[in-house]
Amino acid sequence: MATILIVEDDDSARFLTETVLKREYRTLTAANGREALELFGAEPVDLVLADIMMPEMDGLEFAKTLRARGSNVPIIFMTAKQSVEDKMKGFSCDADDYMVKPIEYGELLCRIKAVLRRYRISAAKVIELGETVLDSERYTLTHRGKTIELTKKEFDLLFRLLSYPDKIFTPNQLLDEVWGISSPSGRDTVKVHISRLRNKTQDIDDFEIVSLKGIGYKITLKGD
Repeated sequence: MATILIVEDDDSARFLTETVLKREYRTLTAANGREALELFGAEPVDLVLADIMMPEMDGLEFAKTLRARGSNVPIIFMTAKQSVEDKMKGFSCDADDYMVKPIEYGELLCRIKAVLRRYRISAAKVIELGETVLDSERYTLTHRGKTIELTKKEFDLLFRLLSYPDKIFTPNQLLDEVWGISSPSGRDTVKVHISRLRNKTQDIDDFEIVSLKGIGYKITLKGD
C-alpha cells in the first residue's frame, strides 16, 4: 500500500483529505512544510499532497528543499492559488501536478493514481524483451545492438505500453499518463505518436503495437 504525506495547515481540509485517502492509502499528515520534512526523513513516503500557503515553511519552499536533497518523490500541489503565474511557480519546483481548491476528491484520486503509475514505471529504469532494450536513464531503444532514435514522448509512450504487455490502454489513459492530465493535447496526439512508433519499430520482431478500433492500444509479444 502506497504512503501519502498530506501537508495542509487547515485542520478541516487536512482531516477531510486524510479521511478520503485512507480508504486506499496509508496516510501521514503535517501542518506545514517544516513538520513534513521531519516526517519525510523518518517515514517512507510514495507521494506528497501539499498546500502552498502555509506558516513556517510554505509548499514551494518545502518542494524545493525536497528536490535539493535529491528526492524525486511525486508532489501534487493543492492550493487556492490559481493564476498562470502561480501554477508556473509550482511546476518550477518540479511538482508533478497542480490542483486548485476547492478539491473534487474523485478527480484527486484519479490524479494520484496516474502520478503514482508514472513514477513507478519511471523507477523501473530498464525493460528487456528478447533482443530489445529500453533504457529510461539514457532514453534509448536498442534492438540487436542497434539504436533506434525516439523522441522523449515516443519513448515514454512505448515504455508505458511495454511495461504492461497485453493490457489495453485507452487514448485518454495514455494522454493522462504520458502527457499529463493538465495537457491540452488530444486523442489525435496519441494516434500520431503510435503511428510514428510503428514505423520506427517495424523491424523489431519481439513485440507488436496493436490497435483495437474504438477502444485503444496494447503491446502483443510476438514470441508468446
